[in-house]
Amino acid sequence: MTTALRIAQGRFGRVSLLDMDTPLAPHAHSQCHAIFKVSGADSAFYINDERLPVTERTAILVNAWEPHYFFSEPDFPRTVYLVLYIEPEWMSSLHSPLHVAAHPRFFPQSCVALPADIRRRVDHLVALMMSLVPVSQDKLESELFELMVAVCERYSAWGRHDALFLPPGGLVQDARINKAIAAIRSNPGQTQDIEQLAHSVHLSRAQFFLRFKRSTGLTPAMFINMQRAEVACKRLAQESYYGSVGKLADELGFTDQAHFTRFIRNHLCVTPTDYQRVVHLYDGL
Repeated sequence: MTTALRIAQGRFGRVSLLDMDTPLAPHAHSQCHAIFKVSGADSAFYINDERLPVTERTAILVNAWEPHYFFSEPDFPRTVYLVLYIEPEWMSSLHSPLHVAAHPRFFPQSCVALPADIRRRVDHLVALMMSLVPVSQDKLESELFELMVAVCERYSAWGRHDALFLPPGGLVQDARINKAIAAIRSNPGQTQDIEQLAHSVHLSRAQFFLRFKRSTGLTPAMFINMQRAEVACKRLAQESYYGSVGKLADELGFTDQAHFTRFIRNHLCVTPTDYQRVVHLYDGL
């Protein structure tokens, strides 16, 4: 069973240290996402069904909204990962050109070689996370930003704006799908009926699925799950929700707490109570 060792959460997004050996369901995030091996067995993540190795010399970079998952065989050796979920708005608040980190093609390559300088930054951030003395917000954000800038400078399309224009067949803007997305975001706890959502924007169910995938790269169900998981992360980190997993399950539209626990474990790899146990909330969430 996967164990959360440390989780830091704030306006920067989330930084997690996970001792991991259980699968993750196909999912996506609104943040840009980086995965580094810390210790244990070499493994692999899947992005758009492509198997990509995670070793001490490689890293996985996942764009915002990009579907990915993790699959492990029974009795597969455990691996500790440093996992970053970084809010593009936070990066752009520190350096405005980095607003492009929200672009779905920001990282042209999903699996990259890890040079010694970035490896050192990863190891230093891990040491800060594991310190017995809680790291200050300024220190954590500074180390996190320097690591992300080093990754972006080497591996992203930042500074090459021509690379960020989507080719024909890429994600497209669609006013009707944007209206449906706004409805989903306005009430993530509402049980969403796909047929009703399609009808509300004057599309057939088939056209709705097609246009939604073209606009987001995700199915409507995956997008809805993404919104629920992100709200759950924020609520679980707030002190007022400690001991209130059942309340949160009800707020997010789950029929019972057990169903909610399975959902969180399948999308975050840890249970809600495990998440609450280790998360440290910084100001600005």
